[in-house]
Amino acid sequence: MTVRTTCAYCGVGCGILATPTGERSVAIKGDPDHPANHGRLCSKGTHLGETVGLEGRLLHPMIGKRRASWDKALDLVARRFRAAIAEHGPNSVAFYVSGQLLTEDYYVANKLMKGFIGTANIDTNSRLCMSSAVAGHNRAFGEDIVPASYADLDAADLIVLVGSNTAWCHPIVYQRIQAARAARGTRLVVIDPRRTETCEDADLHLAIRPGSDVALMNGLLAHCRAEGLIDEAFLAASVTVPDGFWETIGEGSDLWSVARTCDVPPADLRRFYDLFAAHPRTVTMFSQGVNQSLTGTDQVNAILNLHLATGRIGKPGAAPFSITGQPNAMGGREVGGLASTLAAHMDFAPENVARVARFWAAPSMATKPGLKAVDLFRAVGEGRIKALWIMATNPAVSLPDAGRVREALAACPFVVVSDVIADTDTSAHAHVRLPAAAWGEKDGTVTNSERRVSRQRPLFPPPGEAKPDWWIVKEVARRMGWGTAFAYDRPAEIFREHARLSAYGNDGHRLFNLKGHAPIGNQAYDEMAPFTWGGTPFADGRFPTPDGRARLIPVRQTSLPAPLARWPLTLNTGRYRDHWHTMTRTGLSPKLARHREEPLVEVHPDDAAALGLTDGGLARVATPQGESLFRVTLSTGQRRGELFTPIHWTDRQSTGGRTGLLPRPLTDPHSGQPGFKSTPASIAPVAVDWRGFLLADGDIRPPDCLWATRVRVPGGLLYELAGSGEPDRLDAVLPKGERIEALDNSRGTRRIAVLQGGRLAAALFVTRTGLLPSRDWLIAQIGEAAAGPALLAGAPPGAAPDRGPIVCLCFDVGLKTIVDAIVGQRLTSVEAVGAALSAGTNCGSCRPAIRRLIEEERTTAHG
Repeated sequence: MTVRTTCAYCGVGCGILATPTGERSVAIKGDPDHPANHGRLCSKGTHLGETVGLEGRLLHPMIGKRRASWDKALDLVARRFRAAIAEHGPNSVAFYVSGQLLTEDYYVANKLMKGFIGTANIDTNSRLCMSSAVAGHNRAFGEDIVPASYADLDAADLIVLVGSNTAWCHPIVYQRIQAARAARGTRLVVIDPRRTETCEDADLHLAIRPGSDVALMNGLLAHCRAEGLIDEAFLAASVTVPDGFWETIGEGSDLWSVARTCDVPPADLRRFYDLFAAHPRTVTMFSQGVNQSLTGTDQVNAILNLHLATGRIGKPGAAPFSITGQPNAMGGREVGGLASTLAAHMDFAPENVARVARFWAAPSMATKPGLKAVDLFRAVGEGRIKALWIMATNPAVSLPDAGRVREALAACPFVVVSDVIADTDTSAHAHVRLPAAAWGEKDGTVTNSERRVSRQRPLFPPPGEAKPDWWIVKEVARRMGWGTAFAYDRPAEIFREHARLSAYGNDGHRLFNLKGHAPIGNQAYDEMAPFTWGGTPFADGRFPTPDGRARLIPVRQTSLPAPLARWPLTLNTGRYRDHWHTMTRTGLSPKLARHREEPLVEVHPDDAAALGLTDGGLARVATPQGESLFRVTLSTGQRRGELFTPIHWTDRQSTGGRTGLLPRPLTDPHSGQPGFKSTPASIAPVAVDWRGFLLADGDIRPPDCLWATRVRVPGGLLYELAGSGEPDRLDAVLPKGERIEALDNSRGTRRIAVLQGGRLAAALFVTRTGLLPSRDWLIAQIGEAAAGPALLAGAPPGAAPDRGPIVCLCFDVGLKTIVDAIVGQRLTSVEAVGAALSAGTNCGSCRPAIRRLIEEERTTAHG
């Protein structure tokens, strides 16, 4: 039976048609009737079926290293939390939760902590990605409202993407943008220090200096005022303009000063101004490049000021649009999962505390905000938090200064981790591990970036003894003495209570109101179709503030730091196209792993030449917080003086790539969001004596060498290797079996294949100065019968040419295959390449890369 559910990844909230095909297998298709994606899926969603197996799953409660019953584990959790509260007070305990939770999970955890334990020390990993947007919305609108929908992209004449590699991080939104451009000529401006794939087809790319967004937006707003583009009637009726606002905005906002601050050509800046002036229907989409800054909230408000002052809000095709990173970051915001909010879009004003206390019949309401993520783990390290419960996230990797986070976890008297995966960097420090239901087993709701609530439905029963997160939390609440308030038997009951709270005492000042869904029955909940709450926010010019008016917020550009002598570079961090967070899910997919098999540091070629870095070599990236190794890749898309590294790799996959060790634990003063995008850094080459790779048909002990990065491939594992000294010790990890070996002493090359029953079980290729073969053919031989000479050659006689790195994951098309087709068939468009190879015809996230290859070949041909 086909199940309608929602994708597990980003905040686009794509609908999925999932058809179980076996005990733990499923066929995945996009849901053509879901309004968020209309049947389209990106590469990650397309390959969700590869991630639903039980490899690495936590299937039973664990106390220490020993399996325990649910009763014993839950009793221990309740007892230790009660003891900490009795001895040290409620502020001595904390929850750290996740945008991977469903709304029902979030609601129960928030209710327990804020209403019954009596502290607001519950925060979420969404603090790391969108809390500056929340703070900015609250300052400007009086409530955390995203006043846009995906339909606005269809109606816009100009789309401005700020700090978002949309083509990779939100591919379905990017395809919707591209469709609008094709249908109605919508113009596209991308504002990003890096020239990413999103920039490839833009009308204008402004590669601004990191952290100069306020100067850019203030400059544009000052220009709009000078050109008479301010909507004075809208301001008079709907917006409060504080005294001195225009003087603040005008400081240093002339074209030349802004161009100098942002480090962009004045002509490009003027072109942006002209595009904005000429297209009143403007959608400004912003994401982590805006939020993950030490001035993120001010950057958000600079964007909101621009839209409010020009009246580009509450109208079709005109809105500021914060697009979230996680599948249920919005649901967490709705229930109050952030330490800085109470519940149902209410803050800690006394009347709100009293209202929620009445509704919950709560004995010990929190009366003030709790510790935000970075401060929370700092408190753990200082010994102020005695009991910590972490749900569905991996802060030992994802938080800034992750080395300190690990030290804090190791010192905490009692750590509980409820997760899907048995062994993570965080669960290594847990006293109790509780097995949670995974995506394919969860039952509840999520809310996407456009405020659309969708159902997530189970495809399989929970394996082993895994349980839903809401069930785990309510069982602990019952053991702590609050069973009546947490007497839930199914997620529909929790959703009804959540909906009733959103409407309780809500006289219309809060737009978040699910009153119409409060009486929903169990069957209607099971059959719930996607819906959006809030209508078209602000279409009537009214805002959820005491006086019904929005507020312009005076924001100034802070001085940008000069390069430091020891740390002369600026480190930026972010996502790759086909990976997700710390790869506990995407790392299980052989296809997703092939797009970026190693953690790369992207460096401008001029910087690389000056620093002695080589393309494909290793380098050590260091900051005052820590250091880690990365594979170097040269990119003219990088600004000079800046580096980029991905966030995904952990100690579970690599000896390097630990980006989480590097950022500063500094945060925006308003939102508490860390500034991941601009850390002072240095980089230096790391010499190696040899390099190689290792293939195996099953789990093996990681090789003991300087560089060992693991990815899943069909039939087994692939390690990319490099090191110093003699590589002979690598032999120790090879499995038993018949060995065949080839040596080339002149190049320091050694090739070993291990056969078991005539089938390839492992292969180790190492060289000092020679070439290494493509991995593709050898990967296909894992577990297959193959001739020894071909195995040691790394290719069969008459082998086809190397297809190069995978560009189109959906159809498994390599770079060299695409280039050969472009040249040989004289293909001149992305559509022509799609017709010839299918590349780029599914999710479309590779289309910018294909377009770039066409341009490069055209330049070469005319060069």
